[in-house]
Order: sequence, then structure tokens, then C-alpha cells
Amino acid sequence: MGEELGAWIRRFHPAPAAPTRLICFPHAGGSASYYFPVSRALSPELDVLAVQYPGRQDRRHEPNAATVGELADAVVRELDGWTDKPFALFGHSLGASVAFEVAERLEARGLVPAALFASGRRAPSRFRDENVHLKDDDGLIADIKKLAGTDEQVFGDPDIVRMVLPSVRADYRLAETYRWSGDTRLSCPVYALTGDDDPQVTLDEAGAWAGHTTGPFTLKVYAGGHFYLNAQAPAVLELLRTELRDLVTAQ
Repeated sequence: MGEELGAWIRRFHPAPAAPTRLICFPHAGGSASYYFPVSRALSPELDVLAVQYPGRQDRRHEPNAATVGELADAVVRELDGWTDKPFALFGHSLGASVAFEVAERLEARGLVPAALFASGRRAPSRFRDENVHLKDDDGLIADIKKLAGTDEQVFGDPDIVRMVLPSVRADYRLAETYRWSGDTRLSCPVYALTGDDDPQVTLDEAGAWAGHTTGPFTLKVYAGGHFYLNAQAPAVLELLRTELRDLVTAQ
């Protein structure tokens, strides 16, 4: 089911008649398939695209991106032709940083998103000195388990661990070495979504996303940790559905 629009873009439930397109960016170690349920739930009201980073699943033999900026540059190229209708960006964790950088690049081209939804990630202006990507395999796995974003059974299979850990480590390096240029602010509405018990993001760090747009800002806090999304999916999906409907209607 769905369409593979080249290596980078997946369209699991095509909705060409939808008035708005939602482009989704995975977390560290994540893949486009994380958003399959999102696409299924929001189609046909929204046309959902999910980005597949190199270094995982069917792209596991490709080199991982060296920087968030490099990743954003590649995504912008791949989105050519997919910004022909109102579109919004949604990213979780590392994906929020990538989505923000993509939004900056698109706005510089005159392509202003209907909104940026930044989930589970502190604002680009808020830096933490973290080096989890430099830990050994056991240390990296322990950190992943602490965030409770991956099925515990995955780590019981050495073959799967050996296959996924390099891309997870590479993604952690991207997230931990990312630095905002500090040059520009977006003009589109920004929504910061966060769990109230996320060890990676304080409410203050989430609220600092307000400083990254000249447009409206909304902070949404949900019960849960870093992967609050897993339990709060119905509420988040409803937010996306209603806010994008209202934003596009108002244009």
C-alpha cells in the first residue's frame, strides 16, 4: 500500500484531494514507517508524507547524514513539487530539529509552511552538552531504553541490535552536535508539543520555541515522557487535524 516517492519520501495513504499536506520527520533511530499509523488516521483529510533518512531499513547501506543541515538540504531538494498546496511540517525529537531547518530553507525560497509542529525537542536556541553518541554500545542501548521509545524485544535480538545501532548512534550524533545558526526566525505558526515528564526537554526549553518565529506560538503539554506520542496519539492527531483545518481555512 502507498507510494515510495524515491528513496526519501514515503506516502503510505495517498490523499491527492486533501487540501493540506503534512510532512513528517522521524526521531533518532526512527524511520518513515513510524508515521504509518499517523498517515492511516489522517487520510484522506490530510495528505501525509513521511521522510526516510539514509542509513536505515531499505536505505541501511547508504551513509548517514553528517549534519542536520546536510539532512535538511537533501530533504528540501526531495520536496520539490510537494509544496504545491498548503503544507505543514511535523517532527519528533531529532525530527523536530530537521523539520525546523527544512522550514527555514523553504521560507527562504518563499515557501511558508502552514505550521511547524515541533515535538519532544528543546528549542534550537537551547543547547545541552550531551555525548551519548560517544558511549559504548551498552551505554547507548541503556539510554535508548531509558527513553522508552523502542520495543524491549528489539534489544533481545543481537542481529537486530547490530543492524540498527549504527544508525541510532549516527542520529544521536546529529542531534547532539546540532547548533542553530541564530540568523533567522520563521514567520509561520509554531506549535511545541512535549511530555510533562520528558528527561530530554523541560517546559522552559519547549517554551523557548516561541523565540523562533514571528508568527503565533502554542505550547501543548501532554502526560508522558519523551515518547508521550505513543500513548497520546489520539489527542495529538486531533490537534493536527483541527489546527491545520483552521489554519488553511483562514488563509
